[in-house]
Amino acid sequence: MGYYMDLGKISIDDYGDILKSTHLIPSWKILKENTDSNLEIIKKQGINNLLVLQKVLKRKDQLQEFSKQSGLPEQYLNVLRRMINGYHPKPNRIKDFPETSEEIILKLEKVGIKNTRHLFDKVKNLGDRKLLSEETGISDTEILRLTKLTDLCRIRWVNHTFAYVLYEAGYDTLEKMTNADPDQLFETVKQLNAKRKFYRAHIGLNDMKMLVESANMVSLDIEY
Repeated sequence: MGYYMDLGKISIDDYGDILKSTHLIPSWKILKENTDSNLEIIKKQGINNLLVLQKVLKRKDQLQEFSKQSGLPEQYLNVLRRMINGYHPKPNRIKDFPETSEEIILKLEKVGIKNTRHLFDKVKNLGDRKLLSEETGISDTEILRLTKLTDLCRIRWVNHTFAYVLYEAGYDTLEKMTNADPDQLFETVKQLNAKRKFYRAHIGLNDMKMLVESANMVSLDIEY
């Protein structure tokens, strides 16, 4: 399907089911209040999928106008916009991945690859990765490592650092994350971070549940 999930294929009705089953951070739990009635109001405005809704809420003035037309509070629509935009996370820069040499970064930049979205289009299968290795002179092993980190970065909330943490913890592909048990993932990452001090932030069990849920919303496009 592509680096990002196709928001145009998620209907407003389907999104209602997603919201009801998704773990949300406390400040976003407003989305679980009156879910059916709020989304029904959105549908009555002629909006039938997330892509259209994302466009309607794109700018502040558009959001304010939609609030007036629909009667839905701006606070609710702001949270909804952030939730939807989060499904298309900003690509991570290749140079930010740990243990990536300056030489490799320069070789990739020479062929126009600076971030994970650029790399994604060049590494979808073994043949693609082989061609990129031959074109850049980067080893197959390193290309595969960066491919897996890129795959993980397609998951919401996963930045360059946490992609590396997941990789080192053995959850090195999107598919493994889709099948992960949140409790086991939490314990594995917690123990690994205690030993290697990757980050200082607190990442709890609920965060891991959200990661696994988010992973399951992304298509398995990279072949290994």
